[in-house]
Amino acid sequence: MKRLLFTAALAALPNLATAQQEEEMMSRIDARYDQTAQIARQIWEWAEVGYQEEKSSKLLQDTLTDAGFTVTAGVADIPTAFIAEYGSDGPVIAILAEIDALPGINQDAVPTRAPIEGKGAGHACGHHLFGTASVQAAIAVKEWLAESGTPGVVRLYGTPAEEGGSGKVYMVREGLFEDVDITLHWHASSQNSAAARTSLANRSAKFRFSGVSAHAAGAPDRARSALDGVESFNMMINMMREHVPQDSRIHYVITEGGNAPNVVPDFAEVFYYVRHPEASGVEEIWERVEDAARGAALGTGTEVEWEVIHGNNPLLVNESLAKMMDEKLRLVGGVEYDKDEQKFAQKLYKTLDSPWAELGSENEIQPYTKSLGYGSTDVGDVSFATPTVGLRTATWVPGTSAHSWQAVAAGGMSIGFKGAQVAAKTLTLAAIELFQNEELRAAAREEFDAARGEDYKYYSLLGDREPPLDYRK
Repeated sequence: MKRLLFTAALAALPNLATAQQEEEMMSRIDARYDQTAQIARQIWEWAEVGYQEEKSSKLLQDTLTDAGFTVTAGVADIPTAFIAEYGSDGPVIAILAEIDALPGINQDAVPTRAPIEGKGAGHACGHHLFGTASVQAAIAVKEWLAESGTPGVVRLYGTPAEEGGSGKVYMVREGLFEDVDITLHWHASSQNSAAARTSLANRSAKFRFSGVSAHAAGAPDRARSALDGVESFNMMINMMREHVPQDSRIHYVITEGGNAPNVVPDFAEVFYYVRHPEASGVEEIWERVEDAARGAALGTGTEVEWEVIHGNNPLLVNESLAKMMDEKLRLVGGVEYDKDEQKFAQKLYKTLDSPWAELGSENEIQPYTKSLGYGSTDVGDVSFATPTVGLRTATWVPGTSAHSWQAVAAGGMSIGFKGAQVAAKTLTLAAIELFQNEELRAAAREEFDAARGEDYKYYSLLGDREPPLDYRK
């Protein structure tokens, strides 16, 4: 009887060791909170937009180099893209790190509207937190690999220009993920969740109309307004909205429309996004959009051309991995506010228009579900190259929308930094699990292969164009 009890106790030791191991790794990340906050805040202050993240990229590269990684900069013909790697043999576990800010929005790290004068961009999607937490996770995993002697490679991908630049797509197109076993990612949010949530495929382009200038009062008959071309095009697209699938999304902004009312503009430009749950759906709608552009030019006596700026495939969900990530997130737990953070959150919460989450939910983990998300991300292309899984953490006050000044505000102070810590811990635990769990890696690969299909061939929605390094200039 004693022998049986002793054998049972021995069998339980690996699980006990794993629990101790996980607590140790989480404690290490907690000990680096000040470094996480400092790096994230610095990138928040720089707020560099897509393909212009020179200082932000260098800061993350230097941090990884100092930690013992081998860093390769300027991959995929993108100056701010990089790969940092540690280890040898064994499985390759990748972690994504985004760094770009959004143009046209900025805010101080305070709970009331307070734009920073002269600042033309802000981290309204939390990519400063994304990149920083991913780097901290990669460093923690590297230390675990070294100390445990486990064979394997941890590889961090510094991925610029997610916001409309599709930086990861060029990295996928270059074959930089071909030897990766599993890829991990995360994103800033107002809630904690590792639910299996897919995304919309999308494509964008700048449509440029050219006309003939003349005095708008003295010789209007001699003019052909490029702005008329843009407005006619927009009107046709807005009528088309009634006749596209329900889950589609089309939106635009006029980026140039003339300078003076009494000068008929000979140039005008409109920037369009088209989204659909399937890449094929984007293609079908896109053909109609191009036809509308041609029709608008014909009807207004102008000419039109367009440049595809970016394109992303939908996110391919992998539930084998998502359920594991959900378990790790629940082990880590949510975000706990101190008194000052509570005051900040309460004040900011009052500025939200119909928030969908209540204060206090930052400390909760949302139920595991499988659903369609209406955003788009270039992580989608990565997910068709390698089994991929992610999570979201409460880096913003509950109920905050991405791409808002409220997101910029919370992301620049301790609420954002604490959410990044939750992400770093969860990514670290997930990576360690994947290095040790061959069965899980095999199940994820089997699900991945089945989802793509036997005859799958990678197709990029942005075609063969080069990275648009100047698209934010």
